[in-house]
Amino acid sequence: MSEDQSAGNEATSNSLSGISFTTLSTENQLLPEPPCSCSTPREGTQWFGADIGGTLTKGVYFEYQHPKHASANHKDSERVAALQMFVKSNLTYGSTGYRDAHLEMLDQKIQSMTGTLHFIKFDTCRMEGFMSMVAENDLVHIAKCVSATGGGAYKFEKDFKEKLDVTLHKYDELMCLAKGIQYLCTYNPRECFYWRNSNSSGFGAEKEVFDFQHHIYPYIITNVGSGVSILLVNSQTDVRRIGGTSIGGGTFQGLCALLTGTDSFDDAIALAERGDSTKVDKLVRDIYGGDYAKFGLSGNLVASSFGNMIHPEKRAQARPEDLAKAALVTVTNTVSAMAKMCASASSVDRVLFIGNYLRNNRMSMQMLTYAMDYWSNGSVKALFMEHEGYSGALGALITHLESCK
Repeated sequence: MSEDQSAGNEATSNSLSGISFTTLSTENQLLPEPPCSCSTPREGTQWFGADIGGTLTKGVYFEYQHPKHASANHKDSERVAALQMFVKSNLTYGSTGYRDAHLEMLDQKIQSMTGTLHFIKFDTCRMEGFMSMVAENDLVHIAKCVSATGGGAYKFEKDFKEKLDVTLHKYDELMCLAKGIQYLCTYNPRECFYWRNSNSSGFGAEKEVFDFQHHIYPYIITNVGSGVSILLVNSQTDVRRIGGTSIGGGTFQGLCALLTGTDSFDDAIALAERGDSTKVDKLVRDIYGGDYAKFGLSGNLVASSFGNMIHPEKRAQARPEDLAKAALVTVTNTVSAMAKMCASASSVDRVLFIGNYLRNNRMSMQMLTYAMDYWSNGSVKALFMEHEGYSGALGALITHLESCK
């Protein structure tokens, strides 16, 4: 979600299996959870959750381990085996699909089922190719309904039904984020972490595990996808959207495509890692000749993003990697400023940054850490997650499974 919506939406508590979350509403109308037509899990049933964003689609596949004594339809068993082979024998799928094998979670128990969680992502612009791949590999018969969240759950709902005969069970995006985060932080002790000794360069900090479960409420979620949504989580029954900005991961990738010709997010990040944004941005020292001591502003702070590009000689000296780094710094500074203002307004000292903007992006994580620490005088801690972009998809999957009783 990139639009900045009102924080005054009414909320209604919804409790599932002892874990409660606020179901958010739009224009004071409760978003109903769709009825589920799935029966109790049987041999041949496999489970999928998807968070279909504007730039990236994140998928979670729950490889359910059916009891050995369960009755099995031979054809269904063959299809399940083929699906499992297809998923686990590949790390890549098509031109942009990728399975994060290092993130898989073994022996996970959801409801009465035990299995393995697999995490897969691909560019949303390749959705048509994804559907063709599913059809060509005859993978559709064992998952006739998929739990889904994100804007694409609405955009592609008709296509899934017409092309694959698959029903998308849609769930509220922000509720799914909160549910996915709680699950991951509960069942993966090393899920949440922070960066120690960070600096403004985005390099050199040390990664440390954070015990999220013992310091959980209240906290803020800053979800950095194509755009940014900021949520205040006061308790299991109080989750509210309090802010956001359209300047997010899609902005970074779009600027890099325009300015440097990169074709993918990963290419843009790799380019930015070699860049020097001070050749592009105008700093405080460029204006004041050093620090602005009266207001406690370091001379190394950015005063104007891309401010040096008004000068022809500066433009001539800027390399593609410098432009990419400046785009990264611009987006990261905007996100940190929004998160810090929301934390201050809500009197919260923990901000959890998630979203696929942070994948393979240590620079931004460390810059966010430095900015939050600098501007709060050390009072606000920036936190991150190993499964940074998969919370929504997992939350949708869990919500769906809880409804299939």
